[in-house]
Amino acid sequence: MSETVDQYLLLRALVDELARCGLAGACTSPGSRSTPLVLTLARHDRVPTWSHVDERCAAFFALGVAKATGRPAAIACTSGTAAANYLPAIIEAREARVPLIVLTTDRPPELRDIGAGQTIDQVKLFGDAVKWFVEVGTHPATPDRLRWIRQLACRAMWTAVDGRPGVVHLNLALREPLVLTQDLPDEETVGGGGRADGRPWVSRSPASTGGAAGTGPGSASEALRPILGAASRGVIVAGRDERGGGTAGLAAAAFAEAVGWPLLADPLSGARRGSAAVAHWDLMLRHEGFAGATVPDVVLRVGDLPTSKSLRAWLANPAIGVQVVLDAEDAWQDPTGRIDLRLPFSAGPALAAAVAGGGLPVGPQAWLDAWRAADQRTAGAIARAGGDDLTEVRVAAELGARLPAAATLFVAASMPIRDVESFFPVREDGPRVLANRGANGIDGTTSTAFGVAAGSAGPVVLLVGDVTLAHDLGGLLAAHRLRLPLTIVVVDNGGGGIFDFLPVASQRDAFEEHVATPTGLDPAHVAQLFGLEHRLADSVTEFRAALDHGLASDGVTLIEVRSDRSQNVRLHRRISDAVVAELSGPATSA
Repeated sequence: MSETVDQYLLLRALVDELARCGLAGACTSPGSRSTPLVLTLARHDRVPTWSHVDERCAAFFALGVAKATGRPAAIACTSGTAAANYLPAIIEAREARVPLIVLTTDRPPELRDIGAGQTIDQVKLFGDAVKWFVEVGTHPATPDRLRWIRQLACRAMWTAVDGRPGVVHLNLALREPLVLTQDLPDEETVGGGGRADGRPWVSRSPASTGGAAGTGPGSASEALRPILGAASRGVIVAGRDERGGGTAGLAAAAFAEAVGWPLLADPLSGARRGSAAVAHWDLMLRHEGFAGATVPDVVLRVGDLPTSKSLRAWLANPAIGVQVVLDAEDAWQDPTGRIDLRLPFSAGPALAAAVAGGGLPVGPQAWLDAWRAADQRTAGAIARAGGDDLTEVRVAAELGARLPAAATLFVAASMPIRDVESFFPVREDGPRVLANRGANGIDGTTSTAFGVAAGSAGPVVLLVGDVTLAHDLGGLLAAHRLRLPLTIVVVDNGGGGIFDFLPVASQRDAFEEHVATPTGLDPAHVAQLFGLEHRLADSVTEFRAALDHGLASDGVTLIEVRSDRSQNVRLHRRISDAVVAELSGPATSA
């Protein structure tokens, strides 16, 4: 057989095995060296494959697919700087614990470091941002080699999902000619085909929910009981946990109700539900009196540490008795060094087992009542100070209240995620909320949202600011190239609104041009350029109608909400002042 036939046979086995292991799909981008890989992916009937012009967009799209499905997605590109454009998404995947399979094609060894075109050093290109790197050499497609590459595909998939999920990078050296001019022989002829029953070459048992022997859900329940028994005033903090279909959030809500502890849940946790959930803790903890009067004996943390500045300051209080983290993947998220105990258990199964076992100590009713009463008073203060106009605050609150349970809200970094954190209500049937909060960047936000749409059964809404939209403008090509439905709510406030809240806003000589960076883009013109439907919402009524229309549409609707940055700062401060005033009465103590 020719070397080209060998390459295609090996790639066919690689891609087939990735599919058998449950690959969620693959994203390709144009190039020459990647031709055999791209053709193999596109022709496999069990690998959904999405074409992208830009490698950065492709990588963030795959990130969204993996977030939505909970399974690894692949990205495939040509040699040279194409692969370098993957780095921001790879970093986000590492920090956010999202599984990705990176397939870069490369020149063979004899063309490296001799001036061959489109050739850079791709060996371990992404450094420690990936869990595992393999230089996949050029080999004859013998039966042994075909079995080896199937084993390699399985190992890549299982490495990406086992333990702390992350990124695996396979660098594939391919030689010319790159286009096959004959039919491939069938697998029976060459040997090295997949398992006859369709299972992976190397199977993997379901992931353990508790770690090593003796650390399963039952052991977790037993480890928690003495902690609960020693606490008279406990609090549960639930951070981002986008995997597992929301089971961890449901378990956290049920556990909080069972033990009578206030539940301070980030919307990204899926736990802002149930009778113990507190919606407006971010604003409440800005009140020094309330924060000082509600110091718990125990804080139980599940999921990632929320980004709320007031919550982090509160958790740094040395007067808090004991702080415990449940995390089977042992991610260290403790910037103030206040964690006392780390328990290597998966939060969902551990908390569910504790509730199912019954007999849990219950905290004093007055403790939970004080939090819930303060939450109700805070909600009233927000409503009075917020007014009836369509503002950035109101947009976040409306999305939290109106999106159906089947919907997914993808939230951009900077102000949108903070408004969702502060103003989302408690709901038993709230939407799934996702965001790129691993590295907290604005990179690839639109592309990630389209990837989430590709991997979701229900409608998807993107909440984004104008600068973040401009940063990933090329991601909008997915609207007509991939025919994916998406509702985009863009808050156009003429720049990076979050910076107006920071001390740098006082540096007026350079602030507007170099920090706020207004783009000058008109969302209506952006919609026209990319073939999107544009709706301008000037009132709450118009926003609700536009949102309902977008949710029912099978295309892409861009809803424009105009805002003024200085007015938005004043609104947030007015709300914060109103909450402080409301909580300054005697009911703030517990």
